Amino acid sequence: MTSEFSALLKRLRREANLTQEALAERAGVGVRTIRGLETGERADPRVTTVRLLADALGLRPEERERLLSTAVLRTPGGEVPDAESPAEPPVPPAAASAPEATASGPTRSPLHEVLADVADQVAQTVAARWRREEEQRQVHDPYPLPVRWRPVAEELTDHWANIRRLPPGSAPAPLELGGQLDAIVNVYRRIPSGRLVVLGRSGSGKTILAVRFALDHLKARGHADAVPVIFSIGSWDPTAITLRDWLAAQLRRDHPGLAAPGPGGTNLAEGLVETGRILPVLDGFDEIADGLRRPALEALNATTLPLLLTSRPAEYAAAVAETDVLTSAAAVELTDLTLDDLAAYLPRTTRKARGRSATGWEPVLHALRERPRSQAGANLAAVLTTPLMVTLARAVHSDAPDGDPAALLDTRHFGTPEELEDHLLDNFVTTAYRPRPGSGPLRAWDPERARHWLGYLAQHLNRLDTPDLEWWRLGYGMRRTTRTLVTALVIGLTIALVDGVVGTLFDSVAYQLLDGLVAGLLTGLLFGIAYWFMVAAKDAAVEPSVVRMRIRGGERRTGRNPLRRLMIGALCGLVFGVGYGFVRGVLNGAIAHAPLPFVLAGSIGDGVLYGLMFALAAGPALGLLTLFETPLDIRSALNPISLLRTNGRTVATQLLVWSPVFGVLVGFGSLAVVYPAAAVLGPVAWNLTAALKLGLISGLGGALGYAFSLTSWGQWTVFSRIWLPLTGRLPWSVVAFLEDAYRRGVLRQAGAVYQFRHARLQHHLARGPRAPLRTSDPDGSPRGGPLK
Repeated sequence: MTSEFSALLKRLRREANLTQEALAERAGVGVRTIRGLETGERADPRVTTVRLLADALGLRPEERERLLSTAVLRTPGGEVPDAESPAEPPVPPAAASAPEATASGPTRSPLHEVLADVADQVAQTVAARWRREEEQRQVHDPYPLPVRWRPVAEELTDHWANIRRLPPGSAPAPLELGGQLDAIVNVYRRIPSGRLVVLGRSGSGKTILAVRFALDHLKARGHADAVPVIFSIGSWDPTAITLRDWLAAQLRRDHPGLAAPGPGGTNLAEGLVETGRILPVLDGFDEIADGLRRPALEALNATTLPLLLTSRPAEYAAAVAETDVLTSAAAVELTDLTLDDLAAYLPRTTRKARGRSATGWEPVLHALRERPRSQAGANLAAVLTTPLMVTLARAVHSDAPDGDPAALLDTRHFGTPEELEDHLLDNFVTTAYRPRPGSGPLRAWDPERARHWLGYLAQHLNRLDTPDLEWWRLGYGMRRTTRTLVTALVIGLTIALVDGVVGTLFDSVAYQLLDGLVAGLLTGLLFGIAYWFMVAAKDAAVEPSVVRMRIRGGERRTGRNPLRRLMIGALCGLVFGVGYGFVRGVLNGAIAHAPLPFVLAGSIGDGVLYGLMFALAAGPALGLLTLFETPLDIRSALNPISLLRTNGRTVATQLLVWSPVFGVLVGFGSLAVVYPAAAVLGPVAWNLTAALKLGLISGLGGALGYAFSLTSWGQWTVFSRIWLPLTGRLPWSVVAFLEDAYRRGVLRQAGAVYQFRHARLQHHLARGPRAPLRTSDPDGSPRGGPLK
């Protein structure tokens, strides 16, 4: 251990006015540990210990980075030791994220450069993603709607001394935090703690602000600065996973290449989070499930991570009342749009009438100015106060050729603000799917059918209690038993077809029809049981693969152990073979009307033989497959469809490799097992033709059964391409529908998943066309007051 870490730790402790005993108590480590680290007697600080010390000292990001970097263990020759050698390694090289001072001058660790380069690639991907999202949502057409904010009530923000990171005894003045959209990064940089809460009612522009913050921050980002990444925090369960682990998991989902092994034995995503190279922009605290917001806020307070958090006011205030404010965080609240904002924006969104400078919005603006107390004026003043409702009004009454803004003044149809909002939400979908001659890539969908399919997707998300529309979980809104039965049914029918077609090369059609029926029934049953215990019973999802297949080239491997995969494959093959052989023996004995003792003896013998055959084939085949796996590229998942296609190619390549290898091993393995067994069990009806037939059917059927049940692409195929379209809940061309909905602005992309344009639209569509009208915002907050 270098003396730099000891000296730095001692200095930081003294600057925080803490004794060794106080620091030990605050960090939850022993006093002897603190003393040993400061004197240099302990030369092996563990990553957990260093992290606890950094949290207890309340370090700024750059100080935390330096403490972690100086804790990198080096050999006398100056080389970084093998990270896999210790059982619990010292601070991993991934933590080396700051320059190190040496006798020859400041240098950068190669490990620091690895994570810095990875962060730069993530930054480029994030910037491209959110620029494209702004274009899709027409944020700059003709210009961004004003988003302004003001300071919140004192009870929703921490002490200014904590926000400003001042020593005890200070009496700081509040920071000036007022501003508007183009100044959000400057306002954030005024906050020494780097923690900001943005509150706003439904549709007030919180997500737009989060996107603009990320893009503006990235524009001015330096090579060593953290990368702002937007996370939809509504899917986080703080009782099941820590914040840092959840952030790393989300990064791996949106950037599968970050699952590759990184410095220090961790993966790249964990390395980026642990070294402070990710600035979390946590959007949608209010979308966290009821009952989890208090533990979520407590978990956020257990860290010192710089972050930006958005929420509706009511949900955040309720969580604060149950526990505490977000530690060291300043807070602001978004304000309503004004009449001047509408007068400047809405007329520029529609075409001018020939020979006139006025537009169709003039009657609406006149009513708001001259008759604000009339029923029509009051309704409009209550609704057109948020960017969401204004953009919906623009889509319905400006962008549509037959849209007439004056219809919003019709109090016979829209007698209340709630009816007016429902009109905008309903007609937004209808307008989005109106026929557009010469619309290029947009397909022609029946608006009513499109609304029905979108309603199913919205209900699906409500059942899963998440805003994230993940293609690999589209069938997971159904009950676990239903999913298992559907999976078993599809696999059974597929293998029956494979057995029937392939088997006709060896036996009669009549025999193969019966054999295919038996094989499909048994295999569907066994794969269904395997699916239940491995997936459905745990209520887990089969996650997309983070690897691809590469036959040539010397790219780095995934770190997966082929021997371990071989043992798992052999065990699964043994269990499957024993079950398959036993059931098949019982059915053959029953068909032959053999006595029960002979049936049981033959079934046990068949179970042993088939178990050995499949164990000797599945183990080596799976182990061999591991040797050809290589991590995905960091930029591989730019959007949900590219991730789906990447996984489809991975599964197809896996099947092309695994199926023939497995088939050959089953065929030859059967001969290697049966002939020696005949010496013990007596004559066995088996020959080369039977081995070839079993190998072909097993190779094809086993590969398809595995793909449909235990890969994300297979689950997508079973539910999204077969079952849900067959039952009318989704269209047959699901990919085309989702991509088209994104281009129409109904859906948005958030990394590897889709989301509805806004949570209000999701909840509205989930109600169905005959649902009662909503009388308040989803957060229960009152409607906006009159426009000023």
